[in-house]
Amino acid sequence: MEGRTGRYRLLLARRPRLLLFFSSRGTSGRSSEEPSNITVLITAAVVVLALIIIIIAVIGFIFYKKKKAHRPPPLKHSLKVFLTGSTGLPNFPEFVAAGVVDETLTSFCDSNKRFVEPKQDWMRKIFEDDPQHLEYYSQHCFENQPKSFKATFYTLNQLFNESGDLPSVSLLQKSPSSPVSCHATGFYPDRATLIWRKDGEELHEDVDHGEILPNHDGSFQMSVDLKLSSVTPEDWSRYDCVFHLSGVKDDIVTKLDKAEIRTNWGENGIRTNLGFPAGPVIGAVVGLLILICIAGLFLWRRNNDSDSDSDSDFLY
Repeated sequence: MEGRTGRYRLLLARRPRLLLFFSSRGTSGRSSEEPSNITVLITAAVVVLALIIIIIAVIGFIFYKKKKAHRPPPLKHSLKVFLTGSTGLPNFPEFVAAGVVDETLTSFCDSNKRFVEPKQDWMRKIFEDDPQHLEYYSQHCFENQPKSFKATFYTLNQLFNESGDLPSVSLLQKSPSSPVSCHATGFYPDRATLIWRKDGEELHEDVDHGEILPNHDGSFQMSVDLKLSSVTPEDWSRYDCVFHLSGVKDDIVTKLDKAEIRTNWGENGIRTNLGFPAGPVIGAVVGLLILICIAGLFLWRRNNDSDSDSDSDFLY
């Protein structure tokens, strides 16, 4: 044991690392779990590096919070668009639109002037640099929005039972041999149909459809003619005219009836729109005027005779 111990001492003097190695394996009953110098150094380096990373992260977070706290708030702008629609007001446009940015009027248009008017220099420059931008505003000011407002007005009139834009359907005939025209006017919008039916079925023969035409007040009119050459008098009750307006639930149905036809002819050559001949009425009026003239002449003669008698008495 002494000799072996001396050898280990010798190795310790020359190579201490080998001594440590052999001692851990050669000593029975003992367990040396002490880490090596390299392991200790690596562990220490990892810990120091982790601390450095944590410190850098904390410092960066503090700088970020300070920078965010001193950052000015983002600028906020407002855009407002005012749309005004009207109907039946004299000397006032049916549609007016105005654009306001940050409480400043930037653009304006109305249906009377028919052009978009920029109110700021920068807005005028936008229109000059981008003509499509101006075209977009013009289309909305003079086409899309006015039509939308008119449709809204019509719907409101229907809901509140107003008569401003409600259609009027009537039967017209120029002469006894002329077709009977079913005429609808005063409706809006122009999405409407007008047909003749027989026994509830739409007729496609012996009918002539007219175009939808505008009225001066912005509403529309249309008509469809029915040829009577193939209609026998006893079958008139089987025919009717039907007007349908898009978006309206109920149709307007007008039966083919001689009493409902408005004409300008009659047995005496003239017929009123009320359905009775105007000749007798005119004759009665003329006769009444003649009687008035005769009565007036009689009174005038009588008055003159009375004056003549008074003058004669005075002369005597």
